[in-house]
Amino acid sequence: MKNPIFDIENWREIGATLARNKTRTFLTAFGIFWGTAMLAMLWGGAKGLEGMLMRNFSGFATNLGAVFPSRTTMPYKGYNKGMEWDLTINDIANIRRMTPGIDCSTTISGIWGKVNYATKSKNATAIGIESDYTRILVPVIYSGRLINQSDVASTRKVAVIGKNLADELFGDEPSVGKYISINGIYLLVIGVAGQTSEVQLYGRIDDSVLIPASTMFRAFRHTNDVEGFLYTAVKGKTPTDLQPYIRRAVLASHPIDPDDDGALWFMDISERFKMVETLFLGISLLALFVGAGSLMAGIIGVGNIMWIIVKERTQEIGIRRAIGAKPRDIIMQILSESVVLTTIAGIAGVCFATIVLGIADKITYDPVLGSAHFELHFRHAVFIVLTFMTLGTAAGTMPAIKAMRIKPVEAMRDK
Repeated sequence: MKNPIFDIENWREIGATLARNKTRTFLTAFGIFWGTAMLAMLWGGAKGLEGMLMRNFSGFATNLGAVFPSRTTMPYKGYNKGMEWDLTINDIANIRRMTPGIDCSTTISGIWGKVNYATKSKNATAIGIESDYTRILVPVIYSGRLINQSDVASTRKVAVIGKNLADELFGDEPSVGKYISINGIYLLVIGVAGQTSEVQLYGRIDDSVLIPASTMFRAFRHTNDVEGFLYTAVKGKTPTDLQPYIRRAVLASHPIDPDDDGALWFMDISERFKMVETLFLGISLLALFVGAGSLMAGIIGVGNIMWIIVKERTQEIGIRRAIGAKPRDIIMQILSESVVLTTIAGIAGVCFATIVLGIADKITYDPVLGSAHFELHFRHAVFIVLTFMTLGTAAGTMPAIKAMRIKPVEAMRDK
């Protein structure tokens, strides 16, 4: 007797058996189809939603920390609580000298003023930064260049103007190489930039003017005070790990109680990113749970139809046994029908999910930010199909064993 796997007549018989009751076969196949499609769409959709959210942080350092001065909350050395104080350039130097684990850092200060070019003017924020600022919030360069360390060291009167601001002031005219004035101070435009991230530090770059921090201190603020200090931690550390060192460096120069936690306001962006990652881990697990539920519903349907097929074909199976069919042949016959049903419906479900995810990815595509990655990786698709095939085979095992145990005489009498 031929091996059922390579017997063309066997496969014809499988097709005839499944086609014998088209409605029942269709409903069972649809359950499998929908189960695989749901699992695939939820799996790929969860990744796509995460991609859409993370695009809002594109170009933004995920391990960013910041420190800003605040009012004291405790009296100390004759000073009342509620005292105002400022971070200074010397404080920043001490922080950088005494704090191990800082990767990149910048002071940040801002002023609100009127930006003028020729007869046009626009109110905007001028932000004083150091060169590492563009490593913390990576901008998009439309023309020219960014502020570098030489600009800061030489206190150059240069500016990088935001894309939206440049469009309003210059229109179609090239802006690099022209002079703008802010509150009466003239600055040479060296670049036009914007940002892809939705995170705002003193406003979006697109609507602001970036100038060297040293120029901000000398030309606009006329002081060595800074409004805040931004930093990123080296790999293996978080911004929170560096806070005790920063606190110690700052308090060494100010009359602030060492236990006054409210005098310095710290921010750790990495904690927010961990919350986002935890949220999407939960969403992914929920998607897999719902998809697995749909998958199990389809597999139960396969098991039920196999039981029904075995019951309907009891006499036929008995006759096969009587004329010499081996138990292995009977088992392979039943399992083949189960595997064929799950494989065809499962592949169709994965293909349908891939098309849906492709449409969703095309709809959410952004020319600047790129794809949100609504997609199902090939290895995940193969995993889903193989899982369905395995479970479909398992669902057909018990009916197949029952069919194998049918005695020819009892089968002949079955009605």
